[in-house]
Amino acid sequence: MSVSLGNTVVLPRSGSAVSEWRLSVDWPILAAALTLLGLGLMLSLAAGPPAAERLGYADPYHFVKRHCVFAAGAVAVLTLSSMLSQVWVRRASALIFSGSFVLLVAILLVGHEAKGAERWVQIGGFTLQPSEFVKPALIVLTGWLLAQRNLYPGGPWGVIALVFYVVILGLLLLQPDVGQSALLTAAFIATFFVSGLPWRWAAAFFAGGVALCGALYALLPHVRYRVNSFINPSDYDTYQIDKASEAIARGGFLGAGPGEGTVKTSLPDAHTDFIYAVLGEEFGYVAALLVIGLFGYICWRGLRAASRVRDPYPRAAASGLFTLFGLQAAINIGVNVSLIPPKGMTLPFISYGGSSMIGIALTLGLALALIRRQSSSAWVRYG
Repeated sequence: MSVSLGNTVVLPRSGSAVSEWRLSVDWPILAAALTLLGLGLMLSLAAGPPAAERLGYADPYHFVKRHCVFAAGAVAVLTLSSMLSQVWVRRASALIFSGSFVLLVAILLVGHEAKGAERWVQIGGFTLQPSEFVKPALIVLTGWLLAQRNLYPGGPWGVIALVFYVVILGLLLLQPDVGQSALLTAAFIATFFVSGLPWRWAAAFFAGGVALCGALYALLPHVRYRVNSFINPSDYDTYQIDKASEAIARGGFLGAGPGEGTVKTSLPDAHTDFIYAVLGEEFGYVAALLVIGLFGYICWRGLRAASRVRDPYPRAAASGLFTLFGLQAAINIGVNVSLIPPKGMTLPFISYGGSSMIGIALTLGLALALIRRQSSSAWVRYG
C-alpha cells in the first residue's frame, strides 16, 4: 500500500533498495538513454577506426575499445546515481562540487593543454575534464539553496547560489571554455526560473549576459573568429562545418549504409564533436530525426515529471538537469547542421569521450533520482 503526502506519492518500505528503485524509476527515460548509448557504440565502429588511423594509433580499434569502457562506466553511474534518495542526491552533489572546484583551480596551475585551452587534468593514461561534473552538481545545489527560501525566507539563498555560479563561471572562462559556460548559464537560469525568478533578477541576468557576450567577443580571438566565420563563411576557413554538411547531404533520406561513409575519413573530430554528421551520412535523415526524437522525448518526459513534483528542491533541480542534458544535445546537433557557430561540445551518450559520457550519465542519473517516487525511508522535505 502506498501513502500520499500532499501531491507526493511515498512508496512503502521494502526489503531491498533495488526493488524500490525498480518500482519507482522512470523506465521509458532510462530505456531511451540506453538506446542512445547503444547507438553511440555502433557509431564508434564507424568513426573510431578512421580517427585512430588519422591520429597515428597502431590499433585501429583504439577509440572503439575505450568507448566500450566509457559506455560501461556510464551505465554504472547512470544506474547507481538514479538509486539515490533526494537527500543523497544533494549530499553527493556537494561532494562532487567540492572535488570539481579543486580540480578546476588545479587546471590553472597544472592543466593539460589541448587545442589552445587548458580544460583537462592528466591522471595516469586518462584526462579528466572537471567541468563535466561541476555542472550537474551546481544545478542540484542551486535547486536546493533556492528551495530553502520557503523554509527560511530571511536567508540570502539566492545570493549564495549566484556566488557559486559566478565563481565556477569565472574558472571556466579562464580555461577558456565558452561553450560549457554558456550551457551552464542556461541551465542555471532555468533552475532559477522554475524556483520563481524575480523580475529584477531576470533583468540583471539579461543585462549581464549581453555584456559578457560583448566582452568575450572583444577579448577572445577564437570566439570572435567563430562568430565571424559563422556570419561570413566565405571569408574564413570553415573546413569542419563544410565537411559535416557534406556528410549529412551525402546521406540523403536513408543513408549510404553502415560503414559506407567516406567523409568521416577526412572530417576532424568525427568520433567526438561531429559524430552526428557520421550518423547522417551512413543512416540518413530518418535516423538523424529519430535521434533528435529520442533526445526530445527524454527532455519532454523528464520536464513533465519534474513539473509534477510538489517539493521545490527536486522540482527545480530536476528541471535544471533535464535542461542541461537537452541543451547540450541541441548545441551539438545545431553545430553539425550549421545552425550555430562551432562550440566543441559532444553529443550526449553518442560521442566518444570519457569525462563527457560519465558526466552526462551523472546528470541524467541525478535527474531520474529526483523525479522518482521516494520511499518512506528516504523522503525528507526539501532534501
